[in-house]
Amino acid sequence: MSDRSVSVVIAYHSGYGHTTRMAEAARDGAASVRGAVVQLISVEALTDEQWAALDSADAIIFGSPTYMGSASPAFHTFAHDSSGRWYAQAWKDKVAAGFTTSGSMSGDKVNTLQYFTVLAAQHGMHWVNLDLLPGSSEDELNRLGGWLGAMGQCAGDQGPESMKKSDLLTAAHLGQRVAQHAQLLQLARSAA
Repeated sequence: MSDRSVSVVIAYHSGYGHTTRMAEAARDGAASVRGAVVQLISVEALTDEQWAALDSADAIIFGSPTYMGSASPAFHTFAHDSSGRWYAQAWKDKVAAGFTTSGSMSGDKVNTLQYFTVLAAQHGMHWVNLDLLPGSSEDELNRLGGWLGAMGQCAGDQGPESMKKSDLLTAAHLGQRVAQHAQLLQLARSAA
């Protein structure tokens, strides 16, 4: 894989810390790719500097807990606030991906990932899926069997320290994949 420099921003909201752990894992996975510069940005109160980082990034990974079958209200506000960038097509042709967590095994997490894919499509971004077959045990990557992005699950009465290692490793795998795809897209553009 190329060691071309690419910027990956992980734009996420976390209500209780579980999604922060997923974001950190995705960051670590992306940072494992030589040449990748990775930044975590909480979407709750974005500064002009953070919006500029999103605008200049080669890839954006969206993350949110799944609340009531979709992304959190704070993430929805961020998506709404990105509408000026949509109008200007500021994120067009960036790489995109997503991850989510919930307290239950299903929790309708796929709806959150679908929400992210539509948001990315509206911005003209290239979606990177999770290229893993479903795990057959709690200790394997993609134990929850998703394809659109990484999913995590931790009982609602347990803190973020109780998250399954396999869910965090799945998020790391997705982060690595995003950084690699950003490099491939950059390489293709330079060859064109």
